Amino acid sequence: MKKLFLATGLATLAGLSILASAAAQSFEAAMFRLEDPHSTVDYNRPDAPNQNHTYPTNRFTMYHTMLKSLISDAYGVPYQNILGGPDWLGTQHYDVSAKVEGDARLTKAEMRPMLQNLLKERVHLETHNERRIVPGYALTLAKGGSRLKPNTGAPFSGMSMGFEFKFQNAPMEQIAILVGSELKQPAVDKTGLTGKYDFDLIFTRDDHPTDVPHPDYGSIFVAIEKQLGLKLVPEKIPVDYLIVDHVERIPTEN
Repeated sequence: MKKLFLATGLATLAGLSILASAAAQSFEAAMFRLEDPHSTVDYNRPDAPNQNHTYPTNRFTMYHTMLKSLISDAYGVPYQNILGGPDWLGTQHYDVSAKVEGDARLTKAEMRPMLQNLLKERVHLETHNERRIVPGYALTLAKGGSRLKPNTGAPFSGMSMGFEFKFQNAPMEQIAILVGSELKQPAVDKTGLTGKYDFDLIFTRDDHPTDVPHPDYGSIFVAIEKQLGLKLVPEKIPVDYLIVDHVERIPTEN
């Protein structure tokens, strides 16, 4: 009889542990809705509520954001590596505001499981992963070596203005992702550089050649070699993709 009580007690504790774990992966409260089509908020202003978060934090708030961007945040997958799903995945805007239970302050990585669960619960997101071999680029050292400046202690910050990347404290992996996003093809770091760098890369875009005040900077291929001492080499690259199998446009009730 004691063994039966012990087994029952262990099963109960295991069940409570699973419930506690599930609760820890969920927000205490969350608002998830379609953006008001009549909203007059200027989301280009510096204090707009759709600006990037500073982690750790106890709240995730994002207004005027696309579902594809939320999926990218939740799974830590580059935007361009999310495939499938309906056309509106990258056009329909949403407002999201969610609070972590209590006063806990989470890093971006710690908050991702909560965002994943929120998407599964509210828009019934279903996904799977696939690895594909696709045309891309390897980021290598150019003749003469790197011209990147080692970070001097400034925290991470950066911006992309369409024809300029200006970043501080950036690892090579991030530089490769930025270049790949501009080329609309994946790029991987094969420089062997392990530090973090401050850099400013200015180039002329093929689709907007008059955007740059001094268009003699050349294409991103030319600019990255002259300015950063790096080189882009065409190469077949294995890339991990997140495939959207199912998602619903209208979130369930908050």
